[in-house]
Amino acid sequence: MNHRLLIAVSIAFAPLTAAAENLTQVYQDARAYDATYAAARYALQAGMEKLPQGRALLLPSVNLTASATESRLESDSKNPALAPTLTFTRDVSVQQAQLTLTQPLYRAQNFIQYDQSELQVKQAESQFGQASQDLIVRVAVAYFDMLGAQDSLRLVRAQKAAIAEQLAQAKRNFEVGTATITDTHEAQARYDLSQAQEISALNDVEAKRRALQQLTGKVYEELKPLRADVKLSPPNPNNMQAWVDLAEKQSYPVLIQDAAAEIASLEAKRNNAGHYPTLDVVASYAYTQQSGSQFTAIGSYLNNASIGLQFALPIYQGGSINSRTREAASNYERAKQDLENARRSSALTARQSYLSVIAGVAQVKALEQAVVSSGSALDSNKLGYEVGVRINIDVLNAQQQVFSTERDLLAARYNTIGNTLRLKAAAGSLRDEDLEEVNRVLEP
Repeated sequence: MNHRLLIAVSIAFAPLTAAAENLTQVYQDARAYDATYAAARYALQAGMEKLPQGRALLLPSVNLTASATESRLESDSKNPALAPTLTFTRDVSVQQAQLTLTQPLYRAQNFIQYDQSELQVKQAESQFGQASQDLIVRVAVAYFDMLGAQDSLRLVRAQKAAIAEQLAQAKRNFEVGTATITDTHEAQARYDLSQAQEISALNDVEAKRRALQQLTGKVYEELKPLRADVKLSPPNPNNMQAWVDLAEKQSYPVLIQDAAAEIASLEAKRNNAGHYPTLDVVASYAYTQQSGSQFTAIGSYLNNASIGLQFALPIYQGGSINSRTREAASNYERAKQDLENARRSSALTARQSYLSVIAGVAQVKALEQAVVSSGSALDSNKLGYEVGVRINIDVLNAQQQVFSTERDLLAARYNTIGNTLRLKAAAGSLRDEDLEEVNRVLEP
């Protein structure tokens, strides 16, 4: 049996489903279900609130206070001459309300904190961008891991079917006396091994299916595979330094740390601004009504409106302002080192991913040729066995080589696609459209 037919036998053993899911659909399921991505989305929403919080420090604040009290006054004079006027019992009620408006005119710390809030929003957006890229890579890896497990299962079953045929042929040849019992034993041993490999492959498929389920909340029986004629190309641009430059400039880890460094720089300035004076406009309106007092039973009504400037100058705070300024300066230096480390790490990731893609494309081409060569070797060994110049173990080894090479080719394609996505992620340029592009090379 021709080696191409051996590979095709695996299709007969594949589970039948109404429709296989493609990569885009699995990704959409993951966007709606994955807890890590959902947490990142809520973290973005929380981070966006930093801007209105910073803006609020520059806007006026209005406060209203009110109170109502009831009291009883009892006076008993011991002087008979004053007793008529100083001996009394009186219930007094007092209602008060005050409305106060404060508008900052000059508060250096507030202006700096507003600038920090803009950077915090930028940082939150970068963190969400990183989470979005991570989800794309995680879904693609899990998708192709399951495809690889299913491919291994199909190839193991196809190999098992081919060994079964070889075993039957060895038994027939032994019965007619054209082969020894050794051929039968060798084929039987390979058949038993293939059964064990099938069990392991089945378990691996289930494990990969559950890993994908953790991302999407759904169980997929079948996934659409890559087209057999898919051609993988080198990165564009095909220049490692270009990818490294992009990674050092716009990768999300770098953007996150860059915002953190700027925030730390402003924090040092904000703490130092604790020495600066503050100037506010303060306006108030107060209303007081009371039914009497200790001195009279006649009630009163009082309205008081005022507006003015309030100036404050910190003179000495026990050294706390200087201490916080030094602390913030040290944190800024640390943030700069973290930024440099992020640049170096992103550059390294870009280099490694680029080299992996280049090596993967070359490996795929070599394995495509190896599949053809191993198929020809199998055909030659089969013919040699029929004419008596090859033994059964040669045919079995050739079959094993065909299936191993085919499995390695599929795995190399999956790994190269995954590394291409990782390369784009390292450069901060991975988008949903890149996943759509991969999806277009799946079987329709």
